[in-house]
Amino acid sequence: MLDTNTLKKDFPILEMKVNGKDLVYLDNAATTQKPEKVLAAVDTYYRICNANVHRGSHTLSDNATSLYERSRESVAKFIGAKPTEIIFTRNATEGINLVAYSYGLATLHAGDEILIGGWEHHSNLVPWQEVCRKTGARLVYTYPDNQGLFDFADFCSKLGARTKIVAVGHASNVLGTIYPVAEIAAEAKKVGALVVVDGAQSLPHLPVNIKQLSCDALAFSGHKMLGPMGIGVLWLDESLQESLSPFLTGGGMVLEVDENKASWEKPPHKFEAGTPNVSGAVGLAAAIDYIKTIGIEEIRKHEIELSSYALQAFADLARGFQNLRILGPMDATKRTGLISFHMQGVHAHDVSAILDQRGIAVRSGYHCAMPLHTHLGIGPTVRASWYLYNSQADITALVSGISDAKKILLA
Repeated sequence: MLDTNTLKKDFPILEMKVNGKDLVYLDNAATTQKPEKVLAAVDTYYRICNANVHRGSHTLSDNATSLYERSRESVAKFIGAKPTEIIFTRNATEGINLVAYSYGLATLHAGDEILIGGWEHHSNLVPWQEVCRKTGARLVYTYPDNQGLFDFADFCSKLGARTKIVAVGHASNVLGTIYPVAEIAAEAKKVGALVVVDGAQSLPHLPVNIKQLSCDALAFSGHKMLGPMGIGVLWLDESLQESLSPFLTGGGMVLEVDENKASWEKPPHKFEAGTPNVSGAVGLAAAIDYIKTIGIEEIRKHEIELSSYALQAFADLARGFQNLRILGPMDATKRTGLISFHMQGVHAHDVSAILDQRGIAVRSGYHCAMPLHTHLGIGPTVRASWYLYNSQADITALVSGISDAKKILLA
């Protein structure tokens, strides 16, 4: 396993105490903490490089532009893409909206179908709902099986000539399940469907090569992979870029403008209207450098070991606690580093509040996946999620805290 005692020293916030207790941060699926290297990169940019990019003809602007474009190159290399295919956005949500509005609104008609994963985060659901409302297309859901795994038979039974877009999350932020995007894309291509992937929960945890996924678009967020908030990435296959109209228009993405019309810059700048989040891009590049120094494969191994430990600990806890339901597959290799659970007769927020009193940060609620909760027949859940700086001691503290919550809430 990774040397978490050493790694934690790179993250200043992990030194703090919460309610008089050492912080045990287990809310990484919502956002990760930032290492000194990322904090320093953002600070340095503002201290010695701050200027607007692309439009200046002075040294600071040249330096800022160079940093911004080098950041694009770092992201591209990380996922095996071309720099011209990397579009900087605010977050994964904006990236998915870009595809939904630029492609979906332009191509869909009444009777067309969007086949979507029943495990989707609202970011990869609500934009498609809006597109369907405006075009007359309809959503068709494919849900996971009873273990939370991909149901290929259900998916294939719903894929057909009317399917124009397949939108799936690479990993569920509730179940933790990793879904077979490459296989999904291969089937979708047989009917000519565009494949859009939400990679927000996979990029921080798994080795991802865009060529192997065979999708057409992939969106992810920097803040879930040690980077700053407010920076995201949309990878968009270059074969689509010329034909798509920009989602946002304004300064920075125009080539020429007269009183009546405008023409666009070449991609990816065509899709980056206005002043970009240059410091965010710089911070994301620093985060990627940090991840590469440790090794994404080593991070994955570490998470599998933690997940195995956690799943066993939760299984042991559940034996004496019949109203505890653990969601998702029990095989750690089939999921990312998180566990969501439901305690019948107990509200998730109450469990979270008790854990917080012990310095343990988890997430409670629907996790922006209400249709999945409805499908499972449960209300809000508690989700604990770990990353490269978490240890078995953190999992032990979590399980102990849940045991205490049971005694308090079900006394």
